[in-house]
Amino acid sequence: MAESVQPFASDQMVACESCLRTNPPTRINCLYCGAVLPASGATVDLQKPELRPLENWEQGYNNILKSSPATNPDDHTMAMAADLLKLEVATLSRLLSANHAMPLARSATRDDATLVQRRLSAYGIETEIIADVNLADSAGPFRVRAAEIDDDGVRVFDRQGAQAIDLLWNEILLGVVGRLTVQRLESREEKARRKEKRILDASEFFTDETIFDFYTTANRPFRILAKSFDFSCLGSKKGLVAEENMSTLLTLLREKASGATWDDSYNSVRKTLEAVWPSVRSDQSAGWRRDRPGKLTKGNVTEISNELQFQKYSRLCHFLTSRIFSNLDEES
Repeated sequence: MAESVQPFASDQMVACESCLRTNPPTRINCLYCGAVLPASGATVDLQKPELRPLENWEQGYNNILKSSPATNPDDHTMAMAADLLKLEVATLSRLLSANHAMPLARSATRDDATLVQRRLSAYGIETEIIADVNLADSAGPFRVRAAEIDDDGVRVFDRQGAQAIDLLWNEILLGVVGRLTVQRLESREEKARRKEKRILDASEFFTDETIFDFYTTANRPFRILAKSFDFSCLGSKKGLVAEENMSTLLTLLREKASGATWDDSYNSVRKTLEAVWPSVRSDQSAGWRRDRPGKLTKGNVTEISNELQFQKYSRLCHFLTSRIFSNLDEES
């Protein structure tokens, strides 16, 4: 979206050192070539971060709330901070009072994230910058499909007949529990006239299940989904309903891995996370089909999932927990 023109005086405009073109003092990067603009005392307070929704493939930078402010900012400060972050005041209030490390902004560049950090600090809100690369795993989590449990540890499998990975109970450091929801919309449309479309039929599917990530001393993430796990490891405690079995499994893992940290806060903050880490929407075409002579129909599939949102939250919990353990090791 094009930046709105503001009546800045000529002496307020900032010249790009790379392309020599002038830019509004609100910008961090050159509007024309993208180079970082020089900042002076007269313009530094006028700069505004370019906060925009990032594409799924983009790697950004997150301003993570260090801790809730000791005192709630007054209404004017909250309004200024919310305007900076392009959030509703009520949303920012929920983020600040979540009693957990929460993302307040996600920027495309570190320069924007640094500006957000500096401006928020002036409002009494302290954040740290964590890059998306620190909240991701190139190979993705190990999908656990089955397990064998004994007093010493757990043996996990990603598929029937696959090679097992053995984990001791004291190797499990963190468990993060949440819910995975997927909404799938399928429709079929007919091209009636030029540039006109007519929906012939549509259907909606919704899935909701428990998702559980756990991390070990090797920092490898493991993931269990209620609807794709074989609960035979529960023995006589195994029931007929997957969600009940998942609850039994989590209780057993908590008892066995008693030294691990458990975080089940995701479900309570999920809606608030949507403002900064929204669920991922994907639109796909199911292709054209000839139903009858002269009549072509096209199928469309839209899927909305919070799995990537949960993964970022899970990795954030792990990132912060790992740092705590590292500090304890250094002190000892």
